[in-house]
This record gives sequence, C-alpha cells and structure tokens, in this order.
Amino acid sequence: MAEVALIVGVGPGLGASLARTFAQNGYDVALAARRAESLQALCAEIGAKQYVCDASDAESVKALFAQVDEELGSPEVVVYNAGAYTRGPIADLDLDAVRATLSVNAWGALVVAQAAAHRMIAKGSGTMLFTGASAGLKGFAQSAPFAMGKFALRGLCQSLSRELAPRNIHVAHVVLDGVILQPARGKPYANPDTTLHPDEIARTYLELSRQHKSAWTYEIELRPNVEIF
Repeated sequence: MAEVALIVGVGPGLGASLARTFAQNGYDVALAARRAESLQALCAEIGAKQYVCDASDAESVKALFAQVDEELGSPEVVVYNAGAYTRGPIADLDLDAVRATLSVNAWGALVVAQAAAHRMIAKGSGTMLFTGASAGLKGFAQSAPFAMGKFALRGLCQSLSRELAPRNIHVAHVVLDGVILQPARGKPYANPDTTLHPDEIARTYLELSRQHKSAWTYEIELRPNVEIF
C-alpha cells in the first residue's frame, strides 16, 4: 500500500510542483485548498484526491484529516504550504487583513501540525514540512504582517522539532529566499535565471522526507545563485 502525502495549500506554482513530485515518486497524494475547482485539473493529471479546507479554521482542518484517513489512510508526509500576504505602511494597515494573514501563516500551521502529530505519534513516525520565507529571518519595511506570520511559523517548527524528533517524527522548515518562477505572472516571476524553480524546490521537499533519522535537516534555505542575502 502506497504511503500518503497530504499537501495543504495548493496553487499553480509550488503546490502543483509538490503534488506532481510526490505522485511521481509513488505516493498517494491528497491536495487541500480553499476552492475545489482550483484542484480539478491537477488531480485529474496525477490521480490525486482533492479536498476543500480552510487552514485557518480548526474544524475544517479536523474534517480534512478525517476524510483523508478514511479515503487514503493516515498521511506519512504532511506539507504545510498555505500562505497569505498583506503589506503596507504600519499606520495604514487594515487590521482585519493582518489578522487573516496571521491566521493562515501561523495559526493554520499550528492547527495542521496538531492534527498531523496526533496521527504520527500513534504510528511512531512521520514527516512534517513547512514552507517558510526570508521574512521569517528578517523583517522588511512595510511587511510587518508577513514577517510576524513567518517568524511565528519558524518558532513553531523549532518547537515541534525539539518535541517530536525523539518520537521519530521529522519536522523541517524550508526558507524560500527569492521569487518563485511563474511565467504567467510576468516580471519579475518570469525569468528562469533569477527565480526559484518550483520543481527544484519540490525535489528538496521529497529529499527531506527521505532523510535517515541519523542525519535529519531541521531548517534549510533555498535561493537562486544570484540572490543577494
């Protein structure tokens, strides 16, 4: 029976590459997004199962994991790739938009991690992978909401790693420092020489999921060779 990979937060960029990469490597793949129609073509292409889930809603996440358990089995790999972004001068920020951003980037990650931990602790193994950003290492001007969420995500991953590694559960935080290649969006996303290729990012996630417990990576930074850091 194939192992199950659950990817929470799937769009046409990195999420789609993650889905294809895990499917091509023998996983039964479950894909979760807020809108089911956004997943239909991808699921048909790779034979994945689609689910509707609002990662910032604990009941929605609980229902998602219950459905995946019933239809595919408890996931061996859970990827949290959901994200939200809002920016602007601190004096002008829409506080409701800020709250929503924090709910997805931080609270949702915690809720998904808790649901995954219940299952992985019971099985005695598992992998959780979280998509971070350079904003989780340094806060940029007019980007306070994103920095707050990604700093919180990084702290969550550090705590989870220390708690769960002794239980044979691998937790890794992937810092993406740069723009992801998405040609349809135009500049600066369309230049393959200055952007992160989503398929190559996805390959790193797959490799993280395969690491032996004697040499686990807990945090990794990925950036194009021309990125200034």
